[in-house]
Amino acid sequence: MIEHHLDIQTPDGAMSTFVAHPDEGGPRPVVLLLMDAPGKREELHDMVRRIASAGYFSLVSNLYYRDVPTYNLFETGDRDRMFELMGHVSNAQAVQDCRHMLDLAALHSDYADVSNVGVVGYCMSGPFALMAAPGIPAVKAAASFHGVALVTEAEDSPHKHLGETSASLYVGAAETDSYAPPEMIDAFEAAGKSSGANCRVEWYPGTEHGFVFPGRPQYDKPSAERHWVRIHDLFRTALKP
Repeated sequence: MIEHHLDIQTPDGAMSTFVAHPDEGGPRPVVLLLMDAPGKREELHDMVRRIASAGYFSLVSNLYYRDVPTYNLFETGDRDRMFELMGHVSNAQAVQDCRHMLDLAALHSDYADVSNVGVVGYCMSGPFALMAAPGIPAVKAAASFHGVALVTEAEDSPHKHLGETSASLYVGAAETDSYAPPEMIDAFEAAGKSSGANCRVEWYPGTEHGFVFPGRPQYDKPSAERHWVRIHDLFRTALKP
């Protein structure tokens, strides 16, 4: 496995990025892991490593770089600052950041196939992943886990753009989630059906918001492992070498 810690130079500043990929057999499909609200941290690096070990060129970036070079809620404990930073990242900005991440991957063309892309987001970045699909033609699959703001009144609400992509979409929802309540998930699923999108919505019984992450009290190992099965199945089917 090859790993890099790199800064992507963007018009809005330097976006710190962690990259992992197999050391042979490329070029591989690219998988963008979009950070959740607590920030880019080693826990997410480990998730990138796990994706890369399945045969992908994978990376995660600090989406708060326009405000701060680094941020980790679990080091600062400052939730007010986290919510402030969250509010500064729009869907459009996140999709543009995905493009910047793919520009970086393109510099490693021996290892990365930037025409064959998957995106996965968590919590804050669930809608970002789903908006990357209609926003970037190379995105063939996108997944959201306990994603927030999937259905809003805004014009860039993900549910309003499902018919604009042929990508395979997946939404994994926690059973108990005040940030992503059942009525929102049901409305998103209905929008997927009416748009004809290739979209699957799945509930994870007995779980709460954040169940994927081992470092949180909400962690549910069986459901977290099922989430990995769903990711690998989605990308294996949609991202053909």
